[in-house]
Amino acid sequence: MSRGGQEKTSDVPERRCIVTGDVQPKAGLVRFVLGPDGVIYPDLAEKLPGRGIWVTAERSAIDKAAAKGLFARAAKAPAKVPENLADMVEAGLAHRVVELISLVRKSGRAVVGFEKVKGWLAEGRARVLFQASDGSDRGKGKLWTPEGGRWFGCLTSSELGLAFGRDHAIHGALAAGGLTRRVIDEAARLAGMRKQDGGKPAMKDTKTA
Repeated sequence: MSRGGQEKTSDVPERRCIVTGDVQPKAGLVRFVLGPDGVIYPDLAEKLPGRGIWVTAERSAIDKAAAKGLFARAAKAPAKVPENLADMVEAGLAHRVVELISLVRKSGRAVVGFEKVKGWLAEGRARVLFQASDGSDRGKGKLWTPEGGRWFGCLTSSELGLAFGRDHAIHGALAAGGLTRRVIDEAARLAGMRKQDGGKPAMKDTKTA
C-alpha cells in the first residue's frame, strides 16, 4: 500500500528523499553513504555498504542537504560533507552516462551523426535521441524525439563524442534493449543535476523525413 492507502500499480523500488520528504522511484534519486571515516560519499552504483541516504537528483537538493545538516540527521551520526559534493555527483553521473553509451555503441545498438540518426528515427529504430547541449539549435531542431522514446540534451559535444569514440558529436541515437534502459535512468539523473537540456529540444514525434 502507498502512503495514501492506495494500491501500488508497479513494483518500481522507491525511496524517501531526506530533503523533500517525498517518496519516489529511486531512479530519480542519488544514494549517499556515511563512510567509516565519517565522510559522506555519493554511491552512484548503489553498491557501497551501509545505510543508504537518498536525495533527489538535483543540485539544489544536494546543496540544501549539506547546508542544513540533513546528512548527519539521516545518518544519526556526525557527518562531514565535502564542499564539492554536488560537483562530485554531476561528474560521476556524466562519466557513467558516457561509459554506458559507449557500451551500447559497442553492442551495435547506437549510431552517431545527423544522417545516421535521422535514418534510425525515420525507420523507428531509435529509442533514445541524444543531442549535445552546445550544438546548434537549428541543426538539432531538424530531428525529432522518438515516438514513445526519450530525448536528452544533458551531455556536451565533447562528452557525447567521447561516448562514440570521437572528438565531438552532436547527434546520437540508441536502440531499445540491452543497456539502453540504464542509460535512460542515468541520463535522467544527470539532466536533473544540470538543469539544462541544451536549448530548444528536438521536435516531438513529428516525422518529416
